[in-house]
Amino acid sequence: MTDRPVLRTTARVVVLDPAGRVLLLGARLPDPSVPPGEVLFWYTPGGGVEDGETLRAAAVRELAEEIGLVVAPAALEGPVWLRRHVGSFGDRLYDTRETYFVLRDVVHEVVPGALTELELLADEPHRWWRAEELAAGEDLVPAELPALLAELATGPWTGPPRVVG
Repeated sequence: MTDRPVLRTTARVVVLDPAGRVLLLGARLPDPSVPPGEVLFWYTPGGGVEDGETLRAAAVRELAEEIGLVVAPAALEGPVWLRRHVGSFGDRLYDTRETYFVLRDVVHEVVPGALTELELLADEPHRWWRAEELAAGEDLVPAELPALLAELATGPWTGPPRVVG
């Protein structure tokens, strides 16, 4: 593993349906050299920002690629949260800076649009979760997702983004 982490900027979207359920993907790949196993944790759709791309444009692109949902950048609310995570994937150490947006009242059947080779290998499940299901001890990213979703349930986000763990 390299000593110096690779800086990775990502854009993520908290996708909520009309009933307030959140769409999460199940991470199953701890290392690209190992076959996927059971779900390690659940997380929101999103991914890396490409050169010259805005956070909002990256979030919209990732929604289309990962879950087959096409939306206009203006449909995203926020940013609502900022998160930093340093961790390894394979033999590389990453310093990931995540910016989260919200997309509300989504009625959508998940059909991935254009997955990367790594995403195809990971074969990640998806699921719509009710708030009380999240509180039942699943590993979530961010870890405090149930409380954060409760804040979002009060209405549109009007403040600056909140730093989350």
